Amino acid sequence: MKIIEQLVVGKKSQEECEDGIIVNENLAAVIDGSTSKTPIRMNGLCSNGRYCMELIKNCINSISSDIDVYGFCQYMTKSIYSKYIDLKIDVERLKLHPEERLTASAIVYSSKLRQVWMIGDCQCLVGGCFYDNPKPYEQELAEQRALFLREAINNGITPESVSIKDCGRESILPELVKCCRYQNVSYAVIDGFDIPMDKVRVINVDEGINELVLASDGYPFLKPTLDESEAMLASQLENDPLCMNTFKATKGLMAGNKSFDDRSYLRVGI
Repeated sequence: MKIIEQLVVGKKSQEECEDGIIVNENLAAVIDGSTSKTPIRMNGLCSNGRYCMELIKNCINSISSDIDVYGFCQYMTKSIYSKYIDLKIDVERLKLHPEERLTASAIVYSSKLRQVWMIGDCQCLVGGCFYDNPKPYEQELAEQRALFLREAINNGITPESVSIKDCGRESILPELVKCCRYQNVSYAVIDGFDIPMDKVRVINVDEGINELVLASDGYPFLKPTLDESEAMLASQLENDPLCMNTFKATKGLMAGNKSFDDRSYLRVGI
């Protein structure tokens, strides 16, 4: 594999970024650590999402070259679970409070199998075709947030104040936390608990395809080149920074941030 172009940008800073990219001889991956919905941290130095992303990157470097998607999911699950044990985390509590788990989505390309594996909320372009694997509740909650913000702004709340304190996200946060109970039930993530393989999307890459794009969901409109994808993001942030009109999301651009979310883009020749 050959890296054609890549970029990782944290919404606040690189130090706090929960996205990551790793490429070796066998696998290329974009990893998106989940935004924390609880103040509880397993590693005092960083968020749970960033910690999970870094653990997965390290695992990918130590994984067998001939692993398949099932083996990959098993390996990642066991690795994260073993970290809970090492840290003496109450696993029984995590069963009841999945929002406290180390959680990440990942999109992985296996050069040996010529397959893309989509574990959680991520996106890609393969042979010019767009694929995603969104959480089942995400769009509904994004619509609820957009409706709440439109009503709030009509009643006098300013967009500037929303960029400092997002009352729309606060209105859906209890539902976001509730929906975490369905992770690895109605949708797949890497969190140390069994991954339902029927929720993992597998894309076979035809021999005639010689490049592909893997990305996190920080790009609202994924394009074949980094410049095009960045331009579409810049337009979104300029014209709809609260992400409530042309692109509806569960969070928007906050004051002082670079974007509404961390973002990773990887274009590889295969």
